[in-house]
Amino acid sequence: MKRLHRAVAVICSLTCLIFAANASQAKSVKPVLHGQHWVAVTGKPLAATAGAKIFIQGGNAVDAACAMIAATSTMWDTLGWGGETQALIYNPHTGKVIGVNALGVAPTGATPEFFRKKGYDYPPEFGPLAAVTPGTPGGIMVMLAEYGTLSLAEVLAPSIEMADGYPIEEQAANTIEKWKDELRKWPESKKTFLVHDGDPAFKGRAAPVAGEIFRQPELATTLRKLVETEAAALKAGKSRKEAILAAYDRFYKGDIAKEFSRGSRELGGLHTPEDLANWQVHLEEPVSTSYRGIDVYKLTTWVQGPSMLQALNILENFDLQSMGYNSSRYIHTVYQAMSLAFADRDFYYGDPRFPPEEPIRGLLSKDYARERAKLIRTDRNDPDIRPGDPYPFQNATNPFKPQLDQWRTVKPVPGKTPPAQWSPIALAEFDRTFRLGTTSVETADKEGWVVSVTPSGGWIPAVIAGKTGIGMSQRMQSFVLDAADNPFNVVAPGKRPRATLTPSLAMKDGKPLLAFAVQGGDTQEQNLLQFFLNFVDFGMNVQEAAEGANITSYQLRDSFGAHESFPGRLTLTNSIPAWVRSDLQRMGYKLEFVENNSGPVTAIYLDRQHGTMAGAAAWYGEDYGIAW
Repeated sequence: MKRLHRAVAVICSLTCLIFAANASQAKSVKPVLHGQHWVAVTGKPLAATAGAKIFIQGGNAVDAACAMIAATSTMWDTLGWGGETQALIYNPHTGKVIGVNALGVAPTGATPEFFRKKGYDYPPEFGPLAAVTPGTPGGIMVMLAEYGTLSLAEVLAPSIEMADGYPIEEQAANTIEKWKDELRKWPESKKTFLVHDGDPAFKGRAAPVAGEIFRQPELATTLRKLVETEAAALKAGKSRKEAILAAYDRFYKGDIAKEFSRGSRELGGLHTPEDLANWQVHLEEPVSTSYRGIDVYKLTTWVQGPSMLQALNILENFDLQSMGYNSSRYIHTVYQAMSLAFADRDFYYGDPRFPPEEPIRGLLSKDYARERAKLIRTDRNDPDIRPGDPYPFQNATNPFKPQLDQWRTVKPVPGKTPPAQWSPIALAEFDRTFRLGTTSVETADKEGWVVSVTPSGGWIPAVIAGKTGIGMSQRMQSFVLDAADNPFNVVAPGKRPRATLTPSLAMKDGKPLLAFAVQGGDTQEQNLLQFFLNFVDFGMNVQEAAEGANITSYQLRDSFGAHESFPGRLTLTNSIPAWVRSDLQRMGYKLEFVENNSGPVTAIYLDRQHGTMAGAAAWYGEDYGIAW
């Protein structure tokens, strides 16, 4: 019998090695994108072309990234100009990674009491009351002024040309059609998007059709105002940086800000000119952790980025490679580590510029991670993993112990029993919001600049504010109204909501190794974690890692809509074999299957051995890259 057990153990070990070998030798659908001078990868082909044009003009990776953010915003690639921009930039001249915080803030009057009086459990998903102040214009201009080399006129030229008219792609056109009833509520949105509304020739279709020239004259006017302001400042003897910041001031303190706030308030919004004038971009020091000799950088707790760092700290306590790629043990271990990290995210993350201070040192402590790792059961999923207490790991006392003790993954909903949460209607609504928003922008150049961005917000169906052509953000819905949900993320005027947006940079031996990001709301850190593990633990190249078969967990509170959670629900790809499925079902998982679950990952690998760069764009979505 002992010999039989030993034989079974050997077979299992060999199976795991075969899993790992197959993972590292997988053939990708798309090829690796090699470049010697520069690489530009983003959510749409036209936007990647905008970045390529800037590189060809002599711009650096920051110039190209700014042009790509502007282009994706103009194309409404799950974001608009009134949204927000989050970035990590590696500066080769200082050897430092810089965080760019261009997330908008809640406007005047946005309090829990205000929303409760209107009958909301959370700030709304649609309309002007869903909007924080616009951040993307400021993010572009500050990044460009501080770290770029070209003028604002040069960088905005592709997006101005597109605002004058470009052939709209099918995805955006059909999204407009899907949301036409919502867009009809807002006069400027209706005028901009529903170009065929009431035209019998289009048989009820209100949106433009794929390939049709889509024009945004008011947005083009706003963008030209910024360029004109820059030109006037340069003519007056201002420096390049001063001229770009003069355009920044016009947007946030001049006629554009006044028209934006007027348009918001006309439709019932709360924005004042002072809200825009007082907002500013922050250049910050990011947070980081080390994983198997690689330093991974993320923005701090005003986004969900540190949750991936927490998961890596937990997973460092396990030999993932020996488990085998996407074996049941591997999937279970990764799922549990994510659940532990996401529970902390859901309770402790928020805007660090507002008290109370988030316990980020404790959350990222390796000792804290080891204690969290001990909670992972090897035999079953724990559907009620809760936040831990990181305060002792930074020599402090938790000020929210009563709320922590009462917190549950699944928040009780009055009149709604847990089985009802699994109804097809409930799941469909949850899924609609779970992956909301965002695109990604990755750039690198031969000088050594590396940029990772996840711009988002202001997606269709956006409310266009006044005559600006600017679609307002919907990020307010990521706030909570009750401190029992998350004492760090309660809405308040001037405060940033805890967003899902999460650019990533990895360094090895003090040099950039990877820039990577993904679109997809609450799936972002899940996709990026698995991409990174594919690359580091299973030896995949950057394209194979981006296309790798991911799992998706829903055992975290949705950052949108009703903020619900579905513990144990697990999405796998059809390629997962029957014996793995059976193991996971025995562990208590409720399985669903799709053809492709990689997520629209974009990435750049800095190949130090050859002095080149390798770009990747998963085949999940419409992401696209160009290199030279």
